[in-house]
Amino acid sequence: MSSTLSLRHGRFMVPPVVAILAVAFCVVLALQGQYIGFLFATLFTLLVMGVPIAICLAGSCLLYVYLSGQVPDIIVAHRMINGVDSFPLLAIPFFILAGNLMNNGGITNRIFDFALALMGWMRGGLGHVNVGASIVFSGMSGAAVADAGGLGTIEIKAMRDAGYDQEFAVGITAASSTIGPIIPPSLPMVIYGVMAGASVGQLFVAGLVPGLLMGVVLMVMIAILARRRGYQRDTTFALKTLRVTFARAFLSLLTPVIIVGGIISGMFTPTEAAIAAVVYALFLGTVVYRTLTWQRLVKVSMETIETTAIILLIVAGASIFAWILTSNQVTQQVMALFGPIADSPVAVLLLINLVLIIVGCFMETIAAITILVPVLLPVAVNAGVDPVHFGVIMVLNLMIGLLTPPVGMVIYVLSRVSNIPFERCMRGTLPFLVPLFLALLLVTFIPALSMWLPTLIYR
Repeated sequence: MSSTLSLRHGRFMVPPVVAILAVAFCVVLALQGQYIGFLFATLFTLLVMGVPIAICLAGSCLLYVYLSGQVPDIIVAHRMINGVDSFPLLAIPFFILAGNLMNNGGITNRIFDFALALMGWMRGGLGHVNVGASIVFSGMSGAAVADAGGLGTIEIKAMRDAGYDQEFAVGITAASSTIGPIIPPSLPMVIYGVMAGASVGQLFVAGLVPGLLMGVVLMVMIAILARRRGYQRDTTFALKTLRVTFARAFLSLLTPVIIVGGIISGMFTPTEAAIAAVVYALFLGTVVYRTLTWQRLVKVSMETIETTAIILLIVAGASIFAWILTSNQVTQQVMALFGPIADSPVAVLLLINLVLIIVGCFMETIAAITILVPVLLPVAVNAGVDPVHFGVIMVLNLMIGLLTPPVGMVIYVLSRVSNIPFERCMRGTLPFLVPLFLALLLVTFIPALSMWLPTLIYR
């Protein structure tokens, strides 16, 4: 997983002249004492120059603190430590480790074979299998890049061998991977819950129906494209094959049942569920399937440590940024900008969705959540939006951002996996943005899709 997640926000770079002008603009703002403007200008200048996102956040905040002189420099270190000093964040390394163990333990192959036997008989069958396998794997990893990097390799190769257009194969693989952080468990939901003070358990449950909805609308689009392009069925339905593949994948399929069922039943907290997932994945890989050797286990552990360190460094840097925005009452200023539409949930949500889509094109998901939650959540709550519902909306928006340039992290991952140029990968993904935006609108304006299960179980 470390190969699919880095400190960098993407590969978007700007010409030197533009970079020089941006730096000059930052200097002018600093000389004029416009320190909040300087903070934002510095952040986005560093972002478009390709500086690692954690350094963009912490560096711009450190410059702000030094130039403004409002607080001692040591406050930066204190805020970074406080930003990651949270019990729910302990779930992150364990969910990452569980996902890595699944990818390296042969579990993804069993899931794919079962999905093929279950849905491969439909027109454009491997496209449907792609979505079905992603939905199952979503209940194990909680990260889009884990899905893209793990299942993506298997799915794209299978679709190539079956004669599918490569752009179609990459496009549906990219789109289906965004289901990962919506269906529980979800790493972005954990970050949001910490920043918003919302129940991570409720957020997990709230994402279940929207995640399944995303799968349904993607499968409808696959059916339409398969009919237009003449894709045929990839296999015939055979009850015996379904029974055999289900038996092979049964223990693997229990993983999401253990995670989600344990949280819903109250047996586990989300953090404890993550630990249980790791223990179960280790049991499958070392005792049942015997695919995890000592060397693989060491490799997986090092990848988990690296990825966790990157995520927590981003959270630490973003927590300083969020604290500065809050202490300078930027939230109140943003609410004032919403003024005339502040009491209209529809208008507020439309505008927030637009902001999140734009931000998602340029900023890494975790950084975007930690920066924007203190700013946008009060606006949404003031308009009568439940914080749990807003969390699902925010994460879904930012997942779509993973498929859009210039950042497009999932597209870059699949470009490397498939050896297809980024531009072709992007072209193949564009048709599948339509059903994802449809799902976003439905989740945004039909709160019951997100809130029915949390209300039923927790309230």
